Amino acid sequence: MEKIEFQAPQDGESIEFYVMEQTKINGINYLLVTEEEDGDCDAYILKEISQGEEEDSTYEMVESEEELEYMSRIFGEILEGGGGYIVNEF
Repeated sequence: MEKIEFQAPQDGESIEFYVMEQTKINGINYLLVTEEEDGDCDAYILKEISQGEEEDSTYEMVESEEELEYMSRIFGEILEGGGGYIVNEF
């Protein structure tokens, strides 16, 4: 499982997450991440908000209930089926 480091914009604190899965919906990249590689822990869905010309990618946590529910279903299907895919509708 890939491990990536995020830097919080408020205080610059570094946070490491394990990427469980990723997908692209309507041209937007989403990541399903956890704080621990194994075991029972919280999972978060992050949405890429960076512009194409930026060197580093910028992500934010998905906060919209509708978007969170939709992405949770998508990631659930990906994890059950064992592979990522691209969806062009939301």
